Amino acid sequence: MSQNMGQTAHQSKMVQGQKSALRVRKAFSMETLIFLLAFVVFFAAIASKMGTVNMLNTLMNTAYALLMDTVLYIMAIAVLAGAISALFTEFGVVASINKLLSPLMRPLYGMPGASMVGILTTYLSDNPAILTLAEDDNFLHYFKKYQVPALTNIGTAFGMGLIISTFMVGVGAVMNQNCFLAVLLGNLGAIIGSIVSTRLMLFFTKREFGKDAPALDSGTDSVCSLDSNSRTIRPGSASSRFMEAILEGGKSGVGMGVAIIPGVLIICSLVMLLSKGPGAEGLYTGAAYEGVAFLPWLGEKLQFVLGPLFGFTSAEAIAVPITALGAAGAAIGLVPQMAQEGLVTQVDLAVFTAMCMCWSGYLSTHVAMMDSLHFRSLTGKAIFSHTIGGIAAGISANLLCQLIL
Repeated sequence: MSQNMGQTAHQSKMVQGQKSALRVRKAFSMETLIFLLAFVVFFAAIASKMGTVNMLNTLMNTAYALLMDTVLYIMAIAVLAGAISALFTEFGVVASINKLLSPLMRPLYGMPGASMVGILTTYLSDNPAILTLAEDDNFLHYFKKYQVPALTNIGTAFGMGLIISTFMVGVGAVMNQNCFLAVLLGNLGAIIGSIVSTRLMLFFTKREFGKDAPALDSGTDSVCSLDSNSRTIRPGSASSRFMEAILEGGKSGVGMGVAIIPGVLIICSLVMLLSKGPGAEGLYTGAAYEGVAFLPWLGEKLQFVLGPLFGFTSAEAIAVPITALGAAGAAIGLVPQMAQEGLVTQVDLAVFTAMCMCWSGYLSTHVAMMDSLHFRSLTGKAIFSHTIGGIAAGISANLLCQLIL
């Protein structure tokens, strides 16, 4: 059966949640007052330190920089990942991995073996890469409905993993130390965090949808009736299937890149505003990535808790995982300067690796990813589950280092 269908037709085949019914409230209520008060207090506090004009200019310049430097980069990754993912499903790689790794993935994650492909694609690229797989019926037919939202959690836990790991090993050169083992332990910590996050999310989704409903509507496509020993392919020769797969997969990657724009620009801009400090000379100029450094200040106040849990040797270290909430690339960019100033150790690098992988920009991408999967109503549960997973990743990496390093 032909796979060349439009987005609308594809979405109509998938039973992935319904929009909540609109509710009616009074035009003016206590909610309005509380929101206005919180809105004014939040931005007035920031403007009192940065200046109103500088704050507005920083927000706009940061959003633009994120669009050009981060979103387009992620879109390019998503296009390539989409093409590769489509090839993997078309030529049976996903089906083979599902069959081989189901005995491992189901006990650990409660997910089919095919989800390992999502882990690999996000580890080699970034969080949204798993969404290109979720657009493919050949991939989805291995899943139950309650397992589909958890793709956001399992994929995000490994986002930019290869880039982060390579970067952290390179930081060891600044410290004149071989940090490969520490980074490896950080990867193991991220795996533990991913299991915690995914299992928590499945707990919520199983209660929401039950454990038997399929991811695809069984009445609309023959792919739903396939068992684990079968798969569908496109019509035509191997070469034509190859070209059609990479083009369709790349096209789905463009859609994913567009879908994440609102989340990245809005949420990540606010996180940067709270994470970064003034410009190079200690002055606010309205340039991109300036801020009030609230989160590092908070980390200093919480050092008595963060030290034992994560093994951080300095209060400044909390800025790395906190910044990773918005963008892992920005987070790891903080580490070399800390290494030069002697503020981090191998234990810190392991924890950074675990938490930056597990929290790789999830506050900025989770909303868009859940929306793309058509499970917007479960976004809060996904974020809660992943918050716990990231904390578990950092604690696990610290404990592993204490035992092994």
